[in-house]
Amino acid sequence: MKIDSEHLEILAVIVEKGGLTEGAEALGKSQPSVSRSMALLEQRIGIPLFEPGRRPLRPTELGHSLARIGTRIRNANQEASLLIRRFQQGQAGRLRVGGSPIFMDGVVSTMIAEFQTRYGDIQIEQSYGYLDTLAQGLRNGSLDMAILPLHTSQVPPEMTFVPLLAGHNVIACRATHPLTRRKGITLADIDSFTWIAPPTDSPLFRDLQRAIKSIGGEDFRVSFSGGSLASILSVLTGSDALTVLPYSVVFLARRTMQLDVLPLRIEHPDRQLGLMTATDRPPKANLKPFVAFLTSEFHRLQNRIDHDLQVARRRG
Repeated sequence: MKIDSEHLEILAVIVEKGGLTEGAEALGKSQPSVSRSMALLEQRIGIPLFEPGRRPLRPTELGHSLARIGTRIRNANQEASLLIRRFQQGQAGRLRVGGSPIFMDGVVSTMIAEFQTRYGDIQIEQSYGYLDTLAQGLRNGSLDMAILPLHTSQVPPEMTFVPLLAGHNVIACRATHPLTRRKGITLADIDSFTWIAPPTDSPLFRDLQRAIKSIGGEDFRVSFSGGSLASILSVLTGSDALTVLPYSVVFLARRTMQLDVLPLRIEHPDRQLGLMTATDRPPKANLKPFVAFLTSEFHRLQNRIDHDLQVARRRG
């Protein structure tokens, strides 16, 4: 037997409120309309829903049971309506975000954690990759947004790129590294230490090569390579090895790890960390608050970094 679920919802409200008039007011309907709905329901099932001649209305055993079902239906409809509204307003749903590993782990992941304290119903599905992989993901719809460092000339023609953080690399080491106590560091001083190299297919590996050349070096000895940011930082803080990292990564890692930066001028990458999306694909509603949040957070981070660098320069 097919029962109109709306009739069960109306029955539930009538039983809850204690009468036809009260139920109609709660539903925003006229009393005649509510009475007709109940008459149709009784006609459909062939059994009375209310005890005859009783005032106030008293539901029969079946009326009580159907009212409980109607309450569940009403609650489910309200939950569904709320979910739809949250999706429409960009407050729920899944976002698929890809990015370069060092930045995602060292910078973006902390921002995602803060974002989800405000938007707990937005699920972030994160993946790793570099330009070619990320651009392909945006083209085929498997990614909603990519976060990566780019020069404007590298942006694919069918993509939109919004730069957020200037490129700035440093030579990083553990806080108690012997070179941190030395003034006027020379190339000979650096040559006696090994290097931690990022994955060879990463832009940061090429940055490492350019940085060493910019301070006069040609060859360098690698003691550890190809690891994740977590393993790179573990080896860095536990040894005298050196590495090249984005200053933003070192700046944030210093909150929990004993890291330092050598006062050497090296060549910085001519690119910026930013957000890339496909221009021919309409963005999801929940992407807008995420982009706005990241834009604000990166602006704050850039200001904190600039202040930190000014303090370091004043100290000499």
